[in-house]
Amino acid sequence: MRAFLKRILEAGRRLTGGNARPSDAASPQSAEPAAPRPGKPWFRGPLIRPIEIDAWLDSSLYRVRTGLVQGIEAASRFARRFRVSGPLRAPVELLGDALSLGAIGSVGVLALAMPAFEATRTDWLAQSDYSVTFLDRYGNEIGKRGIRLSDNVPLEQMPDQLIKATLATEDRRFFTHFGIDPLGTIRALVQNLQADGVVQGGSSITQQLAKNLFLSNERTFERKIKEAFLAVWLEWNLTKPEILKLYLDRAYMGGGNFGAAAAAEFYFGKSVRDLTLAESAMLAGLYKAPARYAPHVNLPAARARANEVLTNLVQAGFMTEGQVMSARRHPATAIRATEGASPDFFLDWAFDEVKKVVKSGDRPLIVKTTIDMNLQGAAEEAVLSSLRESGERFRVKQGAMVAADPDGAVRAMVGGRDYGESQFNRAVAALRQPGSSFKPFVYATAMMNGYTPKSVVLDAPISIGNWSPQNYGRSYSGNITLTTALVKSINTVPVRLAQALGRDKIIETAHRMGITSELKITRALPLGVAEVSVLDMTGAYAAFANGGLRAKPYPFTQIVTSDGKVLYDHARDEPPPARVLTEEAAAAMNSILVQVPEWGTGRQAKLDGIRTAGKTGTTNAYRDAWFVGFTGNYVAGVWFGNDDFTSSDKLTGGALPAATWKKFMTYAHSGIELKPIPYIEGGPTDGERPEVPVAIAGGARPLTLSAATARRLGEIERLLEAAPPLTPAAGAPPREASAQPPALVAGGPDTPASP
Repeated sequence: MRAFLKRILEAGRRLTGGNARPSDAASPQSAEPAAPRPGKPWFRGPLIRPIEIDAWLDSSLYRVRTGLVQGIEAASRFARRFRVSGPLRAPVELLGDALSLGAIGSVGVLALAMPAFEATRTDWLAQSDYSVTFLDRYGNEIGKRGIRLSDNVPLEQMPDQLIKATLATEDRRFFTHFGIDPLGTIRALVQNLQADGVVQGGSSITQQLAKNLFLSNERTFERKIKEAFLAVWLEWNLTKPEILKLYLDRAYMGGGNFGAAAAAEFYFGKSVRDLTLAESAMLAGLYKAPARYAPHVNLPAARARANEVLTNLVQAGFMTEGQVMSARRHPATAIRATEGASPDFFLDWAFDEVKKVVKSGDRPLIVKTTIDMNLQGAAEEAVLSSLRESGERFRVKQGAMVAADPDGAVRAMVGGRDYGESQFNRAVAALRQPGSSFKPFVYATAMMNGYTPKSVVLDAPISIGNWSPQNYGRSYSGNITLTTALVKSINTVPVRLAQALGRDKIIETAHRMGITSELKITRALPLGVAEVSVLDMTGAYAAFANGGLRAKPYPFTQIVTSDGKVLYDHARDEPPPARVLTEEAAAAMNSILVQVPEWGTGRQAKLDGIRTAGKTGTTNAYRDAWFVGFTGNYVAGVWFGNDDFTSSDKLTGGALPAATWKKFMTYAHSGIELKPIPYIEGGPTDGERPEVPVAIAGGARPLTLSAATARRLGEIERLLEAAPPLTPAAGAPPREASAQPPALVAGGPDTPASP
């Protein structure tokens, strides 16, 4: 373009140099040359302006390039003054590289830590000052959360031996470091390497407090980074005594107790001010593993741990061996050696929900929850016994369960194998793929859009792009009804339904029924690849058990202050449940789901004599196994898997989850008035409905034998009935036939056999 413009300019100059225009030269009327016309040449307007712009760009770029070259040369001359040669060159280059990488790494670490500071808003301390006492559904106290204001002892009144034992065991340089103890971290790392395991933690008291206040207990690199930054933030905003006081008040001490004052009352029945050295050492030993060393559960382990704390006191120079000798010879003893377990996972969830309802925690609160401690114990035993008996065989380490009434009142919650080892609530916070247990939302959407259980859909290979879902057995049945497709957990049919209905409608149905997590529109959505929680799945299935009405899970029915003022009442403050499924759709879905335990994938969940409905779920690579089901009385969801998402050994939802569900439901239905599933008439296809000897309206539980005892007596009765008649020995006189003994009430049909 530039050369073209120059050629035009030169042509113009040649024309003007002749002082004549082409039209004048061709005129026959004048042979004299024409005089030049005044003003600018005819070509100046359209041609000179682009050339000027081009020249300005050239000169500007030249000046910029020249300036950059000169600046680089000046910087090079300045840098050459610091040039190092000889043997120092390599160390200096390494130092420079380290500084560069350190700067880049610092930026990355800071980026990871920034989200943690969202929790450090101005009211973070006030929000933690809740004092909540929880009662079960019958009014019995089951635990506390937050700070018990009556036990909020000032640091100056804490026993000196308790403070020294805490510092000697958890953070000996607490008063000298800045929130992070590098020497303590290095020492712990060395000792752990020498012991080939984790024998000592490297977190300071401030870091542990940051975790307790703001973070979860997940063991990730990101959490450690956030913990370190928050520890420095705490040191900047609080004094050392304030940090120590908060730590003593907020640390989990086992048995559902938080803080040294609550633990002193719980374990020793006395004020924290009156603790002896032996008792202080035992409490200080709980910080590391409160469940493992809780004296009311494992007194020998608690005493051994307390002895280690006494040794720490001597090694730290806080006491002499003579001062601790009496405590070694006379160890402490807990007064509650047989105290029952606290429903800690449930209480954590209920505590979070309380803080959502009551925004200010400036006064003690009493919360009446929905939990039934009998059902809670049965749920814990069902999950833990399944893990003990089959966890190693299936290579699965964790499980979770939520059980509720059809209206959403949560009666039991198991968030993991051991609350002391991990407070992460897998029933509420863990998002896992539900697999085929998600399919009822697809079929419910179909029932809302004109389909019926008898509608016929093709079960045949299907491809969407490069994705071709297959059935579990890699076989196809051709034209089948929707009932058969769901009962047999066919994969191709829900995919076809999703194409016909639209995946957005399926997501809308799932959210309306109770799924709160994000559900993305993907090809595999109808097969359960979106992540959900056990609590959400249980609440969503409760809509089936509730006749199509929304059943949002809730943990409490009432919140009152210590002086009796009602701050919240569920019946008063919550709106009536919304209808999320039409009666026709709910009836159609229930008619299908009751057949899954009878001749489908959930046969191990079938209850003897009680109509059961539900759906199994298994994910790819056997990472997750589910069973979510319901009766007319309860709805429950069961999940098994591993925290690190490793695969199990071919564990399916129809195996351990279904069997665990049956264990729990068998106990839950013993001795209560049985209710029908909405829109389902009659009992199971085989088996008889047991008669209830003592039925209390509303599902309240009579005082009867435990389920385990009832099952054992039932087994004994069946063995006696199946035994051959006894024949008298040779020569023995004949005996008169005795009357037939009455049937054992506890082992009869009232208590269905456990698998």
